[in-house]
Amino acid sequence: MAESEEVTRGATAVLIVPEWHGQRLSRDLDARAEEAKGLALAIGLEVVAVFPLRLRQTRAATLLGVGQIDAIKAEIGEGAAQLVIVDAALTAIQQRNLETAFGTKVIDRTGLILEIFGERAATAEGRLQVELAHLDYQAGRLVRSWTHLERQRGGFGFLGGPGETQIEADRRMIRNRMARIRKQLEDARRTRQLQRSKRQRAPWPVVALVGYTNAGKSTFFNRLTGSDVMAEDMLFATLDPTMREIRLPGIDKAILSDTVGFVSDLPTELVAAFRATLEEVTTADLIVHVRDIVHPDSEAQYADVVAILNSLGVNGPQDGGEGGADTPDVIPQIEIWNKIDTADPEHRAQIAEMAARRTDVAMISAVTGEGVEGARTLMASRLTALHKVQRIFLRYEKGEAAAWLHARGEVLSDTPEGEGHVLTVRLDPADAARFERLWPTETTPTP
Repeated sequence: MAESEEVTRGATAVLIVPEWHGQRLSRDLDARAEEAKGLALAIGLEVVAVFPLRLRQTRAATLLGVGQIDAIKAEIGEGAAQLVIVDAALTAIQQRNLETAFGTKVIDRTGLILEIFGERAATAEGRLQVELAHLDYQAGRLVRSWTHLERQRGGFGFLGGPGETQIEADRRMIRNRMARIRKQLEDARRTRQLQRSKRQRAPWPVVALVGYTNAGKSTFFNRLTGSDVMAEDMLFATLDPTMREIRLPGIDKAILSDTVGFVSDLPTELVAAFRATLEEVTTADLIVHVRDIVHPDSEAQYADVVAILNSLGVNGPQDGGEGGADTPDVIPQIEIWNKIDTADPEHRAQIAEMAARRTDVAMISAVTGEGVEGARTLMASRLTALHKVQRIFLRYEKGEAAAWLHARGEVLSDTPEGEGHVLTVRLDPADAARFERLWPTETTPTP
């Protein structure tokens, strides 16, 4: 059973990167080939040959044309590769026919990404999410993929009916296992919601890092927090979300969250499985989109990330309406243009010119630390942009309230007045409402 075989680390692989009219033409073919090669290297495969192909049309049976298959077979030779990777989504029939034609195991882009996620998931929840995505992927490939699954099991009794076929039994087992995993993930989601609600009750803003895989999110995260989260020059170096406390200019404490990297054509099974994890993004106070601004496909990568954020609803209503109770507000976002240290002088000057025309961009090198302080200042300014300046009168005996304001807000002035003092404080709306509940008093917003 081809799907049950594991992709062996160190195996030799041939990579086929197809492109056809109307599909995936917005991306640079060479850059896509490099990305697909990076995906293979991420799980230790040795890519011995890469075949970028432009297809005039796709074949329902094999995706590729007969001539192209024969040419690839002739070039790679007999037994030269243990695995063929097709950087596209294959149907079960296409996968089986290609395995027959090449005489070796074939996996598609979805299968390759699932293999990477399966190897990298470290937490119990992450492993469950990957297993659910893998089962969802396999369930759609049982039909008409392997003829041995057509065998039937006899029914009960001497003259029992035909019973169920092996494929029906396998499908039922997969459904049952998926149901159990979904229940476990629902329990994990409730636990995460409780943790999130506790953070929301606390006065600290949450900043979520998002971006295309290998854009440098984890390196930037380590630079800001002093942590040692795995940050390698490979795709999907980190999968499980990590949170750390940071300080920003004018903000005593914030929570920084590093999330899984996005990728083009991210399998829908994975988006669904990791939705609970990605919910951290939907409840953030600020989204920081880290981009590899030097990458030749930087704009296409940006579009991929925005599309996934839209699917999560972080950019407001998706139907063009005014939103409602179930639609989150639009979350403030900024962009961090990373890896400027790798740009040549002319390209760097062009990037700097584009960044100068925008107020929501910071240029940095997470590796060298260049521009990171400017990024911290930009993050702080966006977090405090919605803060309101208020004048609050407190009697001198309300020292606890004054300490609370100094800790949670920015005290601009403190002037004695009668039996107390007037504090001019900049507070975010949530903290202002929280203060009003704790110490009801008259507050006057400044003009």
